[in-house]
Amino acid sequence: MKNYQNKPVDKNFKPDNGQIPSVKDYMTRDLITFKKDTDINLVIKSLLDNRISGAPVLDDNGQVVGLIDDKDCLQVLFGNVYNRLPTAKDTVSNYMSNVMKSIDENQSILDVASVFISSPFKRLLVLDKNNKLIGQISRRDILRAIKELS
Repeated sequence: MKNYQNKPVDKNFKPDNGQIPSVKDYMTRDLITFKKDTDINLVIKSLLDNRISGAPVLDDNGQVVGLIDDKDCLQVLFGNVYNRLPTAKDTVSNYMSNVMKSIDENQSILDVASVFISSPFKRLLVLDKNNKLIGQISRRDILRAIKELS
């Protein structure tokens, strides 16, 4: 196998993870979250006001049940404008996705970058050993890490 520079890839290469920061060094801890019954218009307003592209959806026990992001919210336009449906009863549960990936806070940012490169995910949820949400790490967080390491 060859890399993009057409050089053989060293399959025995192991980076020194002692020098590579972990997820906990760059993850966002203070998250905006939503409940399944949150009005979708409030979600859109919150995403815009906070300049974020998405957030976790939690149940009453604080367990992650899904994600809602800007792409999910675009569906509001089709359901409401084209079908002339009222938006008053549209909630997160009508639009959220349950396709998500989580990662441990002690994994390296190299692990996270690998997931981002090989998948369509833009953010990964960070869960503790009891599967409680403790943060999230995004592509932007990894870019910040690259900048600081340079």
